[in-house]
Amino acid sequence: MKAVILCGGFGTRFSEETALRPKPMIEIGGRPILWHIMNTYASYGINEFYLAVGYKSEVIKEYFLNFYAINNDITVDLSNGKTTVHDGNQPNWKVHIIDTGLYTQTGGRLKRLRKWLEQEELLMFTYGDGVADINLHSLLAFHRSHGKLATMTTVRTPARFGRIGFHGDQVGEFYEKPESGEGWINGGYFVLSPKVIDYIDNDESIWEREPMEKLVQDGQLMGYRHYGFWSCMDTLREKNYLEELWNTGKAEWKIW
Repeated sequence: MKAVILCGGFGTRFSEETALRPKPMIEIGGRPILWHIMNTYASYGINEFYLAVGYKSEVIKEYFLNFYAINNDITVDLSNGKTTVHDGNQPNWKVHIIDTGLYTQTGGRLKRLRKWLEQEELLMFTYGDGVADINLHSLLAFHRSHGKLATMTTVRTPARFGRIGFHGDQVGEFYEKPESGEGWINGGYFVLSPKVIDYIDNDESIWEREPMEKLVQDGQLMGYRHYGFWSCMDTLREKNYLEELWNTGKAEWKIW
């Protein structure tokens, strides 16, 4: 199974950091939050990734092109230009970095990956700015148990996020960022059939609106309730919160 991670947005609510790099490359504990997310997947044996990039994609490409040099001890012999990377952090990952456009919306980025994904039975799908201690084996088992096209991990958090109404385990309503109240919200970490790409019209399609709303109308979106740790990183305050958890050994998402 492969994981798709959205990495292309502008991160406009986080301009203190994203003026220089895309949000997935903002660091927690000296490593990009993208690295943390990928380690979560890898801890469950998911080692192949499709990164849907856009804004400042060169930063992400440079990081992975230089991954071994950045994350290991190296020796550079300036007399002959030979570089030796010493054994250390060598994850068994295959990373596809795919330019999905500068202004493409979240659904459009997934649609642009159709040719990469259409042969897959199922795929994992998430955002490049959220961490959780989610049990991906349980999530996958839940998805396979209901036979629908899509499963969304849901978490509880305040009302500035879109709310979800349940009918049993089936998602009955999806409200994008209501003004008041709190309840179950979209926590990312989806399991999807590639058939959901048919629900996406074009580059302007926002995954959290028409495509998900159509899935709800067709009874094809189920919600997996995650009761453990979850946090996004939309603001400097949230970044500092995650940094503090990491530095004090309380990073519950560190399951690897």
